[in-house]
Amino acid sequence: MSHQLRWLGHAAWELTTADGTVLLFDPWLRGNPKAAAKIEDLRADYVLITHDHGDHAGDLPAVVQQTGATAIAQPETISAYKEKGLPGDKTIDMNIGGSVALGNITVTMTSAEHSAATGTPAGYIVTLSDGKRIYNAGDTGIFPGMALLGELYPIDVALLPIGSHYTMDAYQAAHALRLLKPKVAIPQHFGTFPLLAASADEFVALAKETAPDTQVVVLEPGETYQF
Repeated sequence: MSHQLRWLGHAAWELTTADGTVLLFDPWLRGNPKAAAKIEDLRADYVLITHDHGDHAGDLPAVVQQTGATAIAQPETISAYKEKGLPGDKTIDMNIGGSVALGNITVTMTSAEHSAATGTPAGYIVTLSDGKRIYNAGDTGIFPGMALLGELYPIDVALLPIGSHYTMDAYQAAHALRLLKPKVAIPQHFGTFPLLAASADEFVALAKETAPDTQVVVLEPGETYQF
């Protein structure tokens, strides 16, 4: 069986592993004009939060209350969201450089260049039971350490923001592929608001020039990719 990624819109993702474990990344759905699911329809075992901005973590308490999932984020972010209704017994706090085992899955928290009110922005590398790896960069600009991440953790699928204004633009994201060397790249954090890039067209074109060995897959909200 294969693993499946479903884009829930903006920076929200649902990862269903081959053995049926469900991980959600930044499941912001209420108020998300591109949301491809409703909170009441979700099921999940774990919810991974990259940082505390409302368009990433705003629905965290509601999602955990609905699904019974365990929330994973930095300690300060966990504490802040407990005050907003996050169940205290459904959390794992961790920090950049650390890894946690979730059964036969390993989650490693990585750096990201962005801003946050609590903790620091982060990304995640998720190593699945068959050794395949997903890198969710979170909200970030390009940074040299991406090359080291690609060296230490060969990446099968990279989820990269391309929208500009708040994150990398298409140009930086295309060059990030040269550093990360993923087999597949899927863009995120675009097309949601007028301030963001409306489409992934520029990223696709630049990626072909900069990182021709990386396959770029562009999804519409609600679409899936299997690997």
